[in-house]
Amino acid sequence: MSMHDQKTVAIVGGSGYAGGEFLRLALNHPHLNVTQVTSERNAGAMVSMVHPNLRGRTNLKFRRGAELDEADIIVLALPHGHAAHRIAEFEAKGKVIVDLSADFRLKDPEVYRATYGEAHPAPDTLGDWVYGNPELHREDLRGATRIACAGCFATSVILALYPLLKLGVLLPKDIIATGLVGSSAAGASASDSSHHPERAGSLRVYKPVGHRHTAEARQELPGHFPLHLTAISTPRVRGILTTAQAWIPDGYSDRDVWSAYREVYAQEPFIRIVKVARGIHRYPDPMLLDGTNYCDIGFEMDQDTGRVVLMSAIDNLVKGTAGHAIQSLNIALDWPETTGLEFAGLHPA
Repeated sequence: MSMHDQKTVAIVGGSGYAGGEFLRLALNHPHLNVTQVTSERNAGAMVSMVHPNLRGRTNLKFRRGAELDEADIIVLALPHGHAAHRIAEFEAKGKVIVDLSADFRLKDPEVYRATYGEAHPAPDTLGDWVYGNPELHREDLRGATRIACAGCFATSVILALYPLLKLGVLLPKDIIATGLVGSSAAGASASDSSHHPERAGSLRVYKPVGHRHTAEARQELPGHFPLHLTAISTPRVRGILTTAQAWIPDGYSDRDVWSAYREVYAQEPFIRIVKVARGIHRYPDPMLLDGTNYCDIGFEMDQDTGRVVLMSAIDNLVKGTAGHAIQSLNIALDWPETTGLEFAGLHPA
């Protein structure tokens, strides 16, 4: 393949976990040529000093944001709020913009204000962005030039619930979803809560109510079901395991749940329905998904009460962030959707 068949990529804020993961995937993508990675703190340093897994894979050095040149694709991996304040600057540098932060996920400026406690810096631009969840927005993503990648916890919740809500398999009752979340979801910056003696071995509830991903999950899911999220930090570095408690109507069975998933997700390349009767891997487990773009979904029903427990597992940095960004780009630019995302995971891990 010649360089003329590739698109140049600049990653802005590439010293964090999300930017580093996008770079890892892009280096193995036949149509992407990463030419720039910015970091204010690490400017001048080799990228592999910060992302040692990329030793021998790239000779790029970090540059300052002020030195950003034009590129076909600009990937924004900045802290919350930064991309929206500078969006005109980035739009002048590249035709296709992919934002890995939460800045452009919400369509309603008032919902944004209620969720983040401040007015959106560029409310008139919100309608330009496609929510980067390929399973829900594949047609909208075709030819898209503004992709707002979905939140990781939101992704695990949305993918577990969407088929059942779309096809009316759930009762209009409160849905309570709990996410067990790996430490990398908090980002690369150190904090008291990420200090090893405090984090190691801990299962800490850090968002019992008011999780910010609730707004985007409510935005994307069909109907007006009350949805409540709780997040728990775990000692794992990668991964999210979400369980969602819901109820199905009288007369329905697990066959109806299974049929809904099959009908909606039958052609999805990165959704796997896990429903196995024997063995120790009967339900989704994020350990099996490290480094992959898969979402594994399972469920179990209590026939006596009509309660169904839905389970979804993802790698928060791949299917929850950089992987579905690559998947969305593949669709937007008319490349095979699985390009650069074929890694199947490891067992044992």
